[in-house]
Amino acid sequence: MAATRIFLLSPAFCGGERAKLLFNPAASFPLAVRLRAGGVPIGELFAFLSGLYFRGKLAYARAFARPPRGVSGALVITPTRGLVDPDTLLTLDDMREFAEVNIASQSDRFLEPLARDAGALAASSRSARVILLGSIATDKYVGSLTAALGERLYFPQAFVGRGDMSRGGLLLRSVRESAELAYIPVSGATRRGARPAKLEPIR
Repeated sequence: MAATRIFLLSPAFCGGERAKLLFNPAASFPLAVRLRAGGVPIGELFAFLSGLYFRGKLAYARAFARPPRGVSGALVITPTRGLVDPDTLLTLDDMREFAEVNIASQSDRFLEPLARDAGALAASSRSARVILLGSIATDKYVGSLTAALGERLYFPQAFVGRGDMSRGGLLLRSVRESAELAYIPVSGATRRGARPAKLEPIR
């Protein structure tokens, strides 16, 4: 395994029912209040929107990242702003901007910042593996990342065939057990596979 590794976290959907809770001006739960008052880190917001899956990605990246000096060990893919550090503060207006873009549509608002930042990452971390914690089943972001990073783009082999909830549980279990997953290159990998057996419950 490479001595240095950086994790890319796939985005949460910013136009769903949980996002509507944040956009409600009458919402009184702490996260919504903080978002209106000044901002909340994107990692915390996406964990709220996506639940177990993003919580697992964020915890795993923070546990196992080994970035080169001067490079963030975890970067979040966003709908309009390329790659950002999980501690980047977002405002309610930022969230509204994200909600306007469906990344599956492959719009320039999504792809151009992503390609820009993926290229900059490739140039600033030439010796590091870049590991995608997200689905490779579609080209929503895989195409742009592969174009910039080539053979240096990896993903956890155990993700193949798993749904989002299963991946989130797997990542949180790996953190709990201090057991890093095995990674394989995205290029040439099987994008879809048989569903693996369910994880054994944690006792």
